[in-house]
Amino acid sequence: MIRLARYLKPFTLLLLVVIVLLFVQAMADLTLPDYMARIVNNGVQQSGVDSAVAQAIRKSTMDKLILFMSDADAATVLSHYTLVDSDSAEYDQYVSTYPTLATEPIYVLNPLTGEEFDQLRPILSKAFLIVGVIEQAVANPDQAADGGTVGGFDLSSLPQGTDPFAMLAALPPALRAPLLSSMNERFDLMGESMIEQSAVGAVKAEYAALGVDTTAMQNNYIISTGFVMLLLSLVSITATIIVSYLSARAAAGMARNLRRDVFTRVESFSNTEFDKFSVASLITRSTNDVTQLQMLVVIMIRMVVYAPILAVGGIIKATSTDSSMWWTIALAVVVLLSLIATVFTIALPKFRIIQKLIDRLNLVSRENLTGMMVVRAFNTQKFEEARFDKANRDLTATNLFVARVMVVMMPAMMLIMNGVSVLIIWVGAHQVAESQMQVGSMIAFMQYAIQVVTAFLMLSIMFIILPRASVSADRIADVLEITPAIHDPKNPKRFEAPFKGVVEFRNVSFRYPGAEADVLQDISFIAQPGQTTAFIGSTGSGKSTLINLLPRFYDVTQGAVLLDGVDIRDVTQHDLRDKIGYIPQKGNLFSGTIQSNLLYADENADNARIMDSLTIAQASDFISEMPEGLETAVSQGGTSVSGGQRQRLAIARALVKNPPIYIFDDSFSALDFKTDVNLRKALKQHTGDSTILIVAQRIATIMTAEQIIVLDEGRIVGKGTHEELMDTCETYREIALSQLSMKELA
Repeated sequence: MIRLARYLKPFTLLLLVVIVLLFVQAMADLTLPDYMARIVNNGVQQSGVDSAVAQAIRKSTMDKLILFMSDADAATVLSHYTLVDSDSAEYDQYVSTYPTLATEPIYVLNPLTGEEFDQLRPILSKAFLIVGVIEQAVANPDQAADGGTVGGFDLSSLPQGTDPFAMLAALPPALRAPLLSSMNERFDLMGESMIEQSAVGAVKAEYAALGVDTTAMQNNYIISTGFVMLLLSLVSITATIIVSYLSARAAAGMARNLRRDVFTRVESFSNTEFDKFSVASLITRSTNDVTQLQMLVVIMIRMVVYAPILAVGGIIKATSTDSSMWWTIALAVVVLLSLIATVFTIALPKFRIIQKLIDRLNLVSRENLTGMMVVRAFNTQKFEEARFDKANRDLTATNLFVARVMVVMMPAMMLIMNGVSVLIIWVGAHQVAESQMQVGSMIAFMQYAIQVVTAFLMLSIMFIILPRASVSADRIADVLEITPAIHDPKNPKRFEAPFKGVVEFRNVSFRYPGAEADVLQDISFIAQPGQTTAFIGSTGSGKSTLINLLPRFYDVTQGAVLLDGVDIRDVTQHDLRDKIGYIPQKGNLFSGTIQSNLLYADENADNARIMDSLTIAQASDFISEMPEGLETAVSQGGTSVSGGQRQRLAIARALVKNPPIYIFDDSFSALDFKTDVNLRKALKQHTGDSTILIVAQRIATIMTAEQIIVLDEGRIVGKGTHEELMDTCETYREIALSQLSMKELA
């Protein structure tokens, strides 16, 4: 993957936008459980009272609260409240909100900073809790806890009708201190959140005494908090949609660039590179492998940022909700990572095998389809079906093995997720029963734990796809990073004008990469413009190999090939091949029309030039018989025309180019003798100034050539005209007599 990381560089800005959006989404998702906890804790359990820091407190109640505060705490509380009565300027402002103000002065909370709010909350929580307990005990002495004792003060011992608050107020501070100390010892056994939740009943009663509609307050709190949750959900959904679009766009763009560069690199390959990579493998690398990478990038962009934020944020939020249950998340993460590591170890080796098996399946399919006529001719359909079936079954079996391993992931993940939920509920229920945790906090902790597990689940999905995609990335990088054996010089030369087209092979030897012996040895000859140089020899003598050295499909091992005295390795491949018209033995046509195939040689060629080329190639007759003429459709590979027609169209395509050098690599093999003779005669008339190189098997095709070169086992064993070689070259004579009689050869 690292080898192809540069392909994401053009999308850097887009990726930065995605990262920001993912951070926003993660923060929104991490905030939702907190608001849900507020609805349960504050909205339901606390009746909409979200804090013991009341917005308003009756003066009589404030007097009671102060009794249970230290002098410093009392001063702090009073400094943040303003006393409002009927003579105050703010009276009209508050009397409608707090109707009790009409009969009793009240304290109204001043605007607070976050730090000031946090300072007041524990002080007022404890004070409201103890006042509420005392008031409840006085009102219902039979139901009072601890036998009517509050904070070590036995209320049951007081005479009936005695006001405990008035009595406490009358006590000197030195006597009230032990009472406060005893109360604080009991508070230390409760968490701050539980103290505040327990004090809410007294705060709610205070709001009711002030004339506030507590039912409406509770409903408003739940609705407003739910509305915030809805907004957060919309933010998360919007971010998800945008991220999905941008990640898909980046992945598709990267895949497009990869396919383009792979195709461009393959176009620069010489035959040496094609010997290393099969056509089926190259097709797989530019399609299936690129698709694997595209899928990975979409998931990686989506999860590689979001999942860690969700995991880390979930852990922080969960531990801040209740740090005592951190071990439940740690246990789930350890089990999850162990599962991922096990699956990863088993599945990783199989992914590379899968890609190789896909190559094999493509190879078998391609060979079967391109060789369908041969398969049918030899009645080997059953054999080919068995060969394809084996490749198909091997791929299927490996895919099924990986699928069986991977299918364990999701049920195991759900088991872990549900198991940790049950564990949190079991542990949390005990803490709720012991007043150490609120129900909403327990639910929020469970949701955070699920978010953490989900984050690791996302990462596990990426880890599942990553091995196969990394294999694909390596295969693509192998193609992109290979250095072609044939390359242009840094400081190329130019052919001098006017270009003549003199071809010279000077002491040329050639050996295929990895071969132990040369297939061509010490080849030297000169092909002059206006002449035909023909090559003949037995099968495997090196004729086509020799011809392939001129357009630099291979480079010579020793010696040099020169055009007009310039070594072809000193000029660019474009300039070299621009001077050559190449007609292979198998005339390859492209899907399109006859005209589009001919214009492949020169897109600016006019119609007259095209028709002249067709006439010379002896192709105008059969084209004129076609209803659509030049617009006749040609199927892929030219399979819609016969072999002879395909060869003639390939020759016509080279003639449209009108190059100074023609290479015919056994390009007349599919022509009948009459067409062969007429075509060569027309070629002689219209390409008189060009250098013509012909590889042939038929003596009749080359008898009129000015120079015939006879090859045998990679060496020149004869050179001259037909008449000279009949007298001086035994190899040539044997080939000639095996095809024609002495009378025909004379």
